[in-house]
Amino acid sequence: MKDRIIISGAGLVGSLWAILLAKRGYKVDVYERRADMRKMVGDGGRSINLAMSNRGWKALEKAGIQEEILKNALAMEGRMMHSISGELTFQAYGKEDQAIYSVSRAGLNRELMNLAEQQGDVTFHFDTPCIGLDTKRGTIQFENTSTGEEFSENASFIFGADGAFSALRGSLQKTPRFNYSQYYLPHGYKELTIPAKDGKFALASNALHIWPRGEFMLIGLPNPDKSFTCTLFLPFEGEISFEKLQSDEEILNFFNTYFADAVPLMPTLLEDFKNNPTSNLVTIKCVPWQWQNKVLLMGDASHAIVPFYGQGMNSGFEDCSILDDLADKHQENWTEIIKEFNDTRIEDANAISDLALRNFIEMRDLVGDPKFLLRKKIAAWLHEQYPDDFIPLYSMVTFSHIPYSEALREGYAQDELFEEILSVENIEENWQNDEVIGIFKYWLSQKLSGFHN
Repeated sequence: MKDRIIISGAGLVGSLWAILLAKRGYKVDVYERRADMRKMVGDGGRSINLAMSNRGWKALEKAGIQEEILKNALAMEGRMMHSISGELTFQAYGKEDQAIYSVSRAGLNRELMNLAEQQGDVTFHFDTPCIGLDTKRGTIQFENTSTGEEFSENASFIFGADGAFSALRGSLQKTPRFNYSQYYLPHGYKELTIPAKDGKFALASNALHIWPRGEFMLIGLPNPDKSFTCTLFLPFEGEISFEKLQSDEEILNFFNTYFADAVPLMPTLLEDFKNNPTSNLVTIKCVPWQWQNKVLLMGDASHAIVPFYGQGMNSGFEDCSILDDLADKHQENWTEIIKEFNDTRIEDANAISDLALRNFIEMRDLVGDPKFLLRKKIAAWLHEQYPDDFIPLYSMVTFSHIPYSEALREGYAQDELFEEILSVENIEENWQNDEVIGIFKYWLSQKLSGFHN
């Protein structure tokens, strides 16, 4: 009989990992602090939409749920930028056949839980938060919130998928030589809604809509019911901030000044703004992710990132894919699996953390900048001309399985390339020329010879 495995956390990563373990014949117990979201009315938690891309789809394919989720996913082929005057500019994410997909967090979570229970010997225990790890006994401790009873459980292996404020990680932080950092952005976010208009989408449904405004922005993702889930990212404090938006008049003045074209589409703007919480944005890094080759952190518990590359869920799902691949490689020797995962994955998790912060600046500051838009056009052209030698950074992160750390290094090298290309005289008027090709070929030769770090 195979080992019993415990997973702390029944969110997206914990539920997916339960499926993959059950497919291998393990008995899996999943403990979750919240009630069963499948029995709740509404979204059962955060409703912020997620952008599914290649890394996430690969994991869902392994779990056998890709086709089911795809039915309710909406393809977003690029960014639609809304200028302050209401002018629209579309920027494709990749090639014609490439898109990211808007999916419902709650809907996906429910599907994963249902599939886990159907898959094999998986039991969910709700209203049972993890309260820590007893490192002396190697047991994990829980509380039954209905009875107030605290109890311990033991298993051959324990996986911590209990989110950015993981109780399991909290215990590991007290062990020797455990490094941990958290960084809060000075910005928070608040969800708003653009409902369907006469039964149709009020905006183009094939795009992620962005209202970039320098230090802040609004984004909108489409839903199957023809609405858009919008998210306002704004500093907590300062001249233009959440703290300055208290009265109805202040809120409406702010939106009419900066997002005038969205206001007529948001009939519940004031109600949503006042009733929906203002949430934090945190980056969490730690090392190691494992304890005594028995306990392993994954997903947000080990690497929480800000949402600006749309890779939080995708990177957590990639954790599951990589672990599943390692299980094949090491013939389910979990000591070896956990060791290799801990040794190799942390660099990539740190890289996507850095990439997500970098993309925040791009989304709020640069997407409306003519020079930035020109860079995107030249990058797409170079990729067309030299598909094997040049892949834009966004495509590497979103449409490939290239390790994040490799993509980040390549991104820095591409910054050097475009600094030179964009300094060419009159580049705005003529960029499909031999001079640009020459600069690119020299850059490529230097990169291949190891000149670029």
